[in-house]
Amino acid sequence: MKKRLTVLLLALPTFVFAEDRLDTGDTAWMMISTALVLLMTPAGLALFYAGMTRSKNVLNTYAMVFGAFVVAFVVWIVAGYSIAFGTSDSAALQNVIGGFGNVMLDGIKWTDLSGTYPTYVFVAFQGTFAAITVAIASGSVIERIKFSTWLVFVAIWELVVYAPVAHMVWGGEGAFLFDAGALDFAGGTVVHMNGGLAGLVLAILVGKRTGYPKSAMKPATVLLTALGAALLWFGWYGFNAGSAFGANAIAGLALLTTTVSTAAAAITWMLAEWFVYKKPTLLGIATGAVSGLVAITPAAGFVGVGGAFIIGIFGTLFAFWGVTVLKKKLGYDDSLDAFGVHFLAGLFGALATGVLALKDDELLWDGPLKESGDRVAQFMVQVESVVIVGLFTLIGTVVVYYIATALTGGSRVDEESEIIGLDESVHGERYMNS
Repeated sequence: MKKRLTVLLLALPTFVFAEDRLDTGDTAWMMISTALVLLMTPAGLALFYAGMTRSKNVLNTYAMVFGAFVVAFVVWIVAGYSIAFGTSDSAALQNVIGGFGNVMLDGIKWTDLSGTYPTYVFVAFQGTFAAITVAIASGSVIERIKFSTWLVFVAIWELVVYAPVAHMVWGGEGAFLFDAGALDFAGGTVVHMNGGLAGLVLAILVGKRTGYPKSAMKPATVLLTALGAALLWFGWYGFNAGSAFGANAIAGLALLTTTVSTAAAAITWMLAEWFVYKKPTLLGIATGAVSGLVAITPAAGFVGVGGAFIIGIFGTLFAFWGVTVLKKKLGYDDSLDAFGVHFLAGLFGALATGVLALKDDELLWDGPLKESGDRVAQFMVQVESVVIVGLFTLIGTVVVYYIATALTGGSRVDEESEIIGLDESVHGERYMNS
């Protein structure tokens, strides 16, 4: 009797969803992937950023990432998902946003499926993407932006910038860049270019940290950053392999290309740093690994091992140039190099996808390469996608910044608070009590 009951309980999901053909393996993988991507923000990214900031701002930096995640996820459930993946009655509107029919997930039942797994899992999975995207931008403005301004910015930006971009690229038939055939497997344009560019815009609008670049601004502890990078790498398997939307061969491909690109990128940054500065640093190795993760994200399920090596190596060199040369030449204060790593590596990966994607009907979404084998046309679609996302993010971020600033009475902490450190002046806490 006990054995029969166990079999019945194991089969229950199949009975409940029998008509819609739920696949328990795909469901399990997508739930695990969602948990892995969640780990990337309040643990991985938060530690990665916190270790690089000065000791008087470690907790504030962590709070900005953690706060961004929880606010963004709630906003995603309230209206972000509907704007990104809902359906609009207007064809013109459907190009840019999905509509408001699923606000507070109205119209979605717990038994509904997205492919072979519950739609609620898809909602949660995509919500973790939405949350990490805006959290990435925090790395450009840590140590001087008001916490209240940041949280208001997060809430509005998710609806005004992130959700429409996600819709245009991933929103399905009727969405502008999706219909054009743009390839973005797991978020090169939607997540990394989007978050990285928003960070640069904020850095310029908020202004430089007091004393930058003349005063030394040493990281509190590189060990936290390295641990954060390792957690990001671990969670990134949910990010990339999870974007196959099932426990399938493409997920396996994405897992391997992600690992290859990341390892090659870490070695590349280490060697570049060793050659230029004569010392290989742990911070450099960790940053290189994250650059490789970013670069392969748009291509993970579209390229082979050779493509993964190329994207990891050259995407990281592009990011290295951005961090060590471009930032100094232009003089902007991108505190933790969110733009240099996420935007530039993401940009390279997005463009390289059009050049290196395998011509395989099982791997490609609809696009010029799949339809006609025209790689040049596919590359031009990739160029179109990065330009449109870039312009939309640039303009949208400026607008949202000024709204958030107006609502909170200014965007920047006072000079005294900045000098004391935001851990004490904003949160009343200290990273180290000595």
